[in-house]
Amino acid sequence: MRTKEQVLFEDAPVSRAVISLVIPTVISQLITVIYNMADTFFIGQIGDPNQVAAVSLCMPMFIFLTGLANLFGIGSASLISRCLGIGDREKAKQTAAFSVWTSIGVSMLYGIVLALLQPVLLPMVGANEGTYGFCSRYIFWTITIGAVPTVLNQELAHLVRAEGYSAQASFGMALGGILNIILDPIFIFPLGLEIAGAAIATMVSNTIATGYFLILIFRKRKETVITPHPRRYTLRNGIPREVLLVGLPSCIMNLMGVLSNVVLNRLMASYSNAAVAGIGVAKKVDMMTFAVSTGMSQGVLPLIGYNYSAGNYRRMSAALKTSFLYSFLVATVSTILLFTCAGPIVYAFIDDAETVRYGQLFQRIICITGPCISITMLAITSFQSAGKKLEPTLLSLLRKGGLDIPFMLLMNALIGVNGIVWATPISDFLAMTVAILLFIPFWKKLKALIKGQEEKEKIEKEYDI
Repeated sequence: MRTKEQVLFEDAPVSRAVISLVIPTVISQLITVIYNMADTFFIGQIGDPNQVAAVSLCMPMFIFLTGLANLFGIGSASLISRCLGIGDREKAKQTAAFSVWTSIGVSMLYGIVLALLQPVLLPMVGANEGTYGFCSRYIFWTITIGAVPTVLNQELAHLVRAEGYSAQASFGMALGGILNIILDPIFIFPLGLEIAGAAIATMVSNTIATGYFLILIFRKRKETVITPHPRRYTLRNGIPREVLLVGLPSCIMNLMGVLSNVVLNRLMASYSNAAVAGIGVAKKVDMMTFAVSTGMSQGVLPLIGYNYSAGNYRRMSAALKTSFLYSFLVATVSTILLFTCAGPIVYAFIDDAETVRYGQLFQRIICITGPCISITMLAITSFQSAGKKLEPTLLSLLRKGGLDIPFMLLMNALIGVNGIVWATPISDFLAMTVAILLFIPFWKKLKALIKGQEEKEKIEKEYDI
C-alpha cells in the first residue's frame, strides 16, 4: 500500500503537489527570517547603535551554521528523495544517520574553534572597542553553546521534508522562530540581559525546535527512513561523497555569504557604526525576499528529485515550470512591498535618524533584484535535485563572493558608501544571467528525455507491447 507522500509525489496534480510542498516551507522560512529580525528589532528598542551593529557583525559567523545545515541537510535530502524514487529505503536510512552524526561533530568543532579564536576573528570582521564586548556575548550563546541545536534544527527539517512531511518540517522551523520572538523581549528587558538575552533566546528556541524533530522522528520510527540510530551510520556506498558534493553548493553560498558580509561590514565600519547598523537592518529585511525564493526551491526539491530518479520526466518538467512561475511572481510582489515601504520598515527597528537614513536607502537598493534571486535559486535546486555538482557550485560561487566582493571594492572606490550596496543587485543580476545560460542545456536534455519516453510509449501502444 502506497503512502500519501508517494501519492503526492507521483499522482497528485502538479500545481497542488507544488503548493502542498512549497507553502509550508515558505512560511517556515519567513518565520525564520522574522525571528532572525527579532534580535535586531528588540535590541534596536534599547536605542544603542553599537548593540545593533554587534548583531550585524556577528551575523556572518552565525550564518555559517546555516551553511553546515544546508551542506548535510540539502545534500542528504536530495539523495534520500532519489533513493525513495527507486525504492532503496536502506540507503536512505544510512544517508540520514550519516548526515545527523557528522553534522553534530562538525558543528561542535566549529563552536569550540570560534570560542578560542574570538580575539583574532572579531577585530577581523570589524568589531571595535564599542562593539567587541557585545559581539563576544552574542557569539558565546548562539554559537559556542548553540551551534549543535541550530544546525540540527534546520538539517532535520530538510530530512523530514525529503519524505514529503513538508507541513511537519515547517512547523518545527516555525516553532523555533515563534519561541524566539516570545523569548527575546523577556530576556532582553525584564531580565536586563540586553544583547546576551537575545542570544540566549535564540539558543533556547533552537534547542526546543530540535527536540520537536527528534520526538517526531521517534513517533514515526516504523514508517520513516529518517533515523539517527548509530547502527545505520556508514561511510560506504558513496554516501559521504554524494551528500557532501550535492550539498556543497548550498554550503558554499552560505560560506561566501559569510565572507561577503565580513567584507561589507568592514567597508561600512570605515564610515560609521550607524552605517553598519543601517546595512544590518536592510539586509535583515531583504532576507524576506530571499526566504521566499529559498522556501520555494527547497520545498519543491523532493518532488523534482523523486520524479527524476523514477524516470517520470514529464512530471519533473511540469513541477519545474510551475515552481518557476510561482516563485517569480511571489518574489516580484515581495520586492515591490520592500521598496515602497522601506522608510517605515527601517524606522520600526530603531529610532536613530542617521541609522534610518542609511537603512531605508540601502534597503531600496538591495531589494530590487529579488526576482533575479528566485530564478537563480530554482536553477540551483534543479541541478541539485538531479544530483549534479558543477553547475550549482559555480552559481553559488558567483552569487555570493565571486561577484559581489570585487564589485563592493570597486564601487566603494568609485562611489563611496552607496556604491558598496549597489554591488549586491549587480552581482544578483549577473548570477541570474549565468543561471539561465546553464539551465538552457539542462532543459533541452530534459525535453529530449520526455520526447524519447513519448516515442517509446507510442511504439508500445502501437504494437500492444
